[in-house]
Amino acid sequence: MVVRLISLLSILFLATACLQTVPKDYASFRNADPKSLLIVPAVNRSLEVTAPDYFLATISRPLAERGYYVFPVYLVKRVMEEDGMSDADMVHAEDPVQLASLFSADAILYVTIQKWESQYAVFATNTQIEIDYVIKDGSTGVELWSHNQKMNYSPSQNSGGGIAGLIANAITAATEKAAPNYIPLARQANAAAFNPPHQGLPSGPYAKAYQQDMADY
Repeated sequence: MVVRLISLLSILFLATACLQTVPKDYASFRNADPKSLLIVPAVNRSLEVTAPDYFLATISRPLAERGYYVFPVYLVKRVMEEDGMSDADMVHAEDPVQLASLFSADAILYVTIQKWESQYAVFATNTQIEIDYVIKDGSTGVELWSHNQKMNYSPSQNSGGGIAGLIANAITAATEKAAPNYIPLARQANAAAFNPPHQGLPSGPYAKAYQQDMADY
C-alpha cells in the first residue's frame, strides 16, 4: 500500500513538473537591447473583421509601461496604407530590416489574431481570444521573442433556480453575445504576455527596472 502511494505521488510530481512553463531564452533579446518598438498591423485569422482595429487600441500602453518607446500605432498604419501596404499579410511578409528602417525602429512587433469569437448558447456565452506575438530585431531580422496567449471569458451565471434563474442566465448570455468582452480580454492577454517573469518582456530603457531584472528575464 505504501509503495503504491509513493508511486502515485511520484507520478503526480512528474506530471506537475511537465506542466510547468519552460523559461524563455532572452540571450538574443538582451544582445539586441531594443529601445523602440514598431507595431505593424495585425494579421487577422478570425472571422471578426473588426478584431485588428479593436486590438490595436489595447497594445501600446502595456509596452510603454514595460519601458519601451512605441511608435503611434494608427500613424504607422496610415503611413503604411499610403505606401501601398494596406494588407497586413503583405506587411508581415516584408523584410523586417527594411520595414524597421522606414521608421528607424529598433525592433518590430508582429501580432496574429488566431481567435476572436464569442460562442453563444441560450444560457451561457463564452468569449475567446488567442493572440500570437513575435518581436524581430530591426537590424538583423532575427526573432527576439515570441509568445502565444489565450484568454476566455464567461459571464457569471445566476445561482438562483427555477424559471427566474434560467431567464437571468439567458439575459446574461445574450448581453455578452450582443457586446462581447473583447477589449478587457485583449488587455488581459497583453498583460499576461508581456509581464510575467521568465515569459514576458524584460524592462525597457524607460523603466526603472531596466537591466535590474535579469534574474527574471
